[in-house]
Amino acid sequence: MRLNHLDFHVPDITATADFFIRHFGLMLKDMRGQNGLAILTDDAGLEIVLSHAIAKFGTSDQVELQRQTYHIGFILADRAHVDAVHAGLVASGADLSGPPAAMRGGWLFYCTAPGNILVEVGWRPG
Repeated sequence: MRLNHLDFHVPDITATADFFIRHFGLMLKDMRGQNGLAILTDDAGLEIVLSHAIAKFGTSDQVELQRQTYHIGFILADRAHVDAVHAGLVASGADLSGPPAAMRGGWLFYCTAPGNILVEVGWRPG
């Protein structure tokens, strides 16, 4: 068994998809409708689905909730890659927690993606 996908409810699917494609190298597998649903994938086959909250299921997005209830993490090959991703996010004006720093045995930082998704970006020695 392997994890197949994660579905994040966001108010602006296009902006969130563009953020993950630009800064984290995810690829757009499918876009359904005008800002209706996006399926992103990575080189390991994990899919991230971006969709709107579904009222009949009682769901909402983190922007509507005005809080972050989870985070996702990207692990990179080395510290230099972490620093490079951070520099790209700084240049784009992204919402960052601060510069990369030594934390919990690794080198990492946090940023907030469109849709109020907290993203951890880090490296840990092998």
